Amino acid sequence: MNQKHLLKVDWSKIPAPADDGAARNLPGQTIPPLDLIATDGSSVRLSELKGRTVVFAYPRTGEPGKIGLVDDWDLIPGARGCTPQACAFRDLFAELKSAGARHVFGLSTQDHDYQSEMAARLHLPFAVLSDENLSLTHALDLPTMEVAGVTLIGRLTLIVDDGRISHVFYPVFPPDRNAGDVLSWLRANPVPR
Repeated sequence: MNQKHLLKVDWSKIPAPADDGAARNLPGQTIPPLDLIATDGSSVRLSELKGRTVVFAYPRTGEPGKIGLVDDWDLIPGARGCTPQACAFRDLFAELKSAGARHVFGLSTQDHDYQSEMAARLHLPFAVLSDENLSLTHALDLPTMEVAGVTLIGRLTLIVDDGRISHVFYPVFPPDRNAGDVLSWLRANPVPR
């Protein structure tokens, strides 16, 4: 089964990921001082950002009209939904900022050139960070999946306050609801003043 449309997904036909405990180590961790290239061309060091930062990580966004990594992508729990997730964060961006997110970033292992094209195509108002070399993924021991010999980040969202992870959404399903869940959490957990 392969649902061809990137944004219109029947989530009842997509297997939900199970909580395998792969993110339980993350709350309380300090983000390591690593530079990640952003789609706006800047270098971002998450460890140095002041205030509250939202980082939603995902395996990889699809390219319209191009073949995916594997034919059964939709059957891999947690794989499908990266584009709907990114678009949901785009659509709620202003509200996320109003609810206390000083910074919002997407994060994947896809390369900078692809991410830049995708961010422009989807009109994302935030930068997407490339962890193509898996430096942040390995340093934080983020959940990963192996697909067709490629290591991808498992879908999760980090709430980072002044360089320290304060909350983790994992597993995330369905992905297009994650931004709304994050917004609700931000509203219920305002940044301490």
